Amino acid sequence: MTTTTPSRGRRRAPSRMERAAGKAAALQRPRVILALLLLLALVCVLLLDGYLRAEVGGDQRVRTGAASSDVPDDVLDGGPIVTFRGGQATTVSVPDRTIALTFDDGPDPTWTPRVLAILAKYDVPATFFLVGSMVSRYPGVVRDMVDQGHEVGIHTFTHVDLSYQSDARVRREMEQTQLALAGAAGITTTLFRAPYSSQTDSIDNYSWPVYEKLGQDGYTSVFVDTDSDDWKRPGVSKIVRWATPKKNKGASVLFHDAGGERSQTIEALPEYIEKMRAKGYSFTTISGALEQQRQQAPAGAAPGTGGSRLQAAHRRATGAILYEGKALVAAVAVAEWAVPALSAGLMVVGVAVLGRFGMMLLLARRHHRLRNRRRFGWGPEVTRPVSVIVPAYNEKECIANTLDSLARSTHPIEIIVVDDGSTDGTSEIAREAALARGMTNVRVVRQENAGKPAALNHGVRSARYDIVVMMDGDTVFEPDTVRRLVQPFADPEVGAVAGNAKVGNRDTVIGAWQHIEYVMGFNLDRRMYDLLRCMPTIPGAIGAFRREAVLQAGGMSEDTLAEDTDITIALHRAGWRVVYQEHARAWTEAPGSLKQLWSQRYRWSYGTMQALWKHRKSLTDTGPSGRFGRVGMPLVVLFQIVTPVFAPLIDVFTAYSMIFIDFTAALLAWLAVLGVQLVCAAYAFRLDREKYRYLLMMPLQQLAYRQMMYLVLIHSCVTALTGGRLRWQKLKRTGEVGTPAGAS
Repeated sequence: MTTTTPSRGRRRAPSRMERAAGKAAALQRPRVILALLLLLALVCVLLLDGYLRAEVGGDQRVRTGAASSDVPDDVLDGGPIVTFRGGQATTVSVPDRTIALTFDDGPDPTWTPRVLAILAKYDVPATFFLVGSMVSRYPGVVRDMVDQGHEVGIHTFTHVDLSYQSDARVRREMEQTQLALAGAAGITTTLFRAPYSSQTDSIDNYSWPVYEKLGQDGYTSVFVDTDSDDWKRPGVSKIVRWATPKKNKGASVLFHDAGGERSQTIEALPEYIEKMRAKGYSFTTISGALEQQRQQAPAGAAPGTGGSRLQAAHRRATGAILYEGKALVAAVAVAEWAVPALSAGLMVVGVAVLGRFGMMLLLARRHHRLRNRRRFGWGPEVTRPVSVIVPAYNEKECIANTLDSLARSTHPIEIIVVDDGSTDGTSEIAREAALARGMTNVRVVRQENAGKPAALNHGVRSARYDIVVMMDGDTVFEPDTVRRLVQPFADPEVGAVAGNAKVGNRDTVIGAWQHIEYVMGFNLDRRMYDLLRCMPTIPGAIGAFRREAVLQAGGMSEDTLAEDTDITIALHRAGWRVVYQEHARAWTEAPGSLKQLWSQRYRWSYGTMQALWKHRKSLTDTGPSGRFGRVGMPLVVLFQIVTPVFAPLIDVFTAYSMIFIDFTAALLAWLAVLGVQLVCAAYAFRLDREKYRYLLMMPLQQLAYRQMMYLVLIHSCVTALTGGRLRWQKLKRTGEVGTPAGAS
């Protein structure tokens, strides 16, 4: 073993970052908050859209055998309009030969305008009982309705049976619908019709308290005398016949302008209007019917309370309710635009992800067959010595294990340990370990802390041989790793070789998750990129380079936090070929906590973005040097940045579908995607001869670990877009990967 005097490494960008660590740390928190706020905004949009489209939870529609003993008899036997003026429940009937034409469940963008056109043609006023969620989605239809002189009432916000709801829910349903009306048409209303109601004689002890409470709040509850049952689509003739009052009596008549296919209603309505006019009937609104009855009442009396004049149902919205209503309509407009756009985008992302899985399987299989043929070879066997460079910063827990694994190498090597200003005695431990094992091929050099790229460059400059192998100070090699790793250099076009990095500490949940990721994601990807000749990254844990190629590229760059990706792309642009050697395996210590994992992946993601941006001109390179720009750059951007950024939306949308659309279908779709991933993972494990039992952790990985990786990437994107800088972060090591644990 030999030693050299400490060399002073040139100060690099990471050192300047470290001097500004306090400022950087202060800037990171707002970016995390911004990323979380963006995700929260998306969730809120989806929840709003789901709330508008469906009621959450079950809602029983029919209650049988309910008593009505608490309901006044004159209400049960009275007219369809129930008022509570003066606190006393009073019913009002529609005058004879008068039709109060009412429509429920709207507005609908297809059917309501057609109903309005028919009413305008025959100059017939009507009262529309509107669902608040539909009002907020189609405010323009409501404005047209009010402008044409029609009357509107509340039909709750989500079409829920209020007799089953709490007082708070009842109040919320009414207030939200009033807000929607204020935002859509600048009005509020005093009319109310309960969903699933019919005639007054159907009021029971459960629903009556609701009508009483709403009456105390100033609402007039409206029921029906005659129901067209048009929602059953029985045919035009039956709709007309069922909607016709008996014996020339007046009636509150129910039709529907929404809630389903309403072509029969549209066809029946003109025929009904003409028939009723031929019988001498006139048409009015609910307020019009109340006014007619008031005028017909004896002098000094009005239906229900004294002779005070009944006002029209509409009130002009002003002040806070007007602006809150406009805000609600605007928020719904955003949701109405965002959700379809997200649906379309996620469809594209889903197709791209599935296409990637298919491409990875096909190319990985081809790569495996090609590289494992009996006659396959890179050329004459490479037997000349190589230099192994081990950059180390505070690696006292691991460095002895690393050197111990290199001592067993079946290929001739020199080992250069570059201590990057460690403060824990790493260099002393390395020297003692080399002496204890009788390793005369180890050189330990020290430099002031300048970062990993500077340490690697120091090692490259100090190397005696034309092939350099780079590994991390927390990694161990198998005895034949170096020999297998350098064989591709028999091909003069090969400038660098990526090895097969494996997770050594895989016995914990976090370690098992990363093990699946390494085997499935990293190594399947590298097989694919190898065949496409556009591999983006040689892992820092195990990679080999032609020394001249590294020096020609300017060495390991300090411009990014992903020096391994940076140098790999630089070699592509220099015209060198980069390949993957699956049988050269290294065992590395993966982060053991979620905090450390976040730090590592945050740096990887941000550094990859830096490297891609640095080499963006590769898109315009020509010839062999432009292959990465034409093929690799789009693939990396699409599959390592764009689709992962949008991938969380798939899970959010799945939850949205389970809650608001179809739980079974959404669950089956999620399981189908998981099944595709399991197939890919199982094949990757087969290629790497790994134990399948780790795949039992994959469903949990998809639910928890994958979401964390997505958030890390989103955090990195926010940092990049806001012009942030990220400093190098040292991970805490335990040294538990002492031997190639898990090796076959």
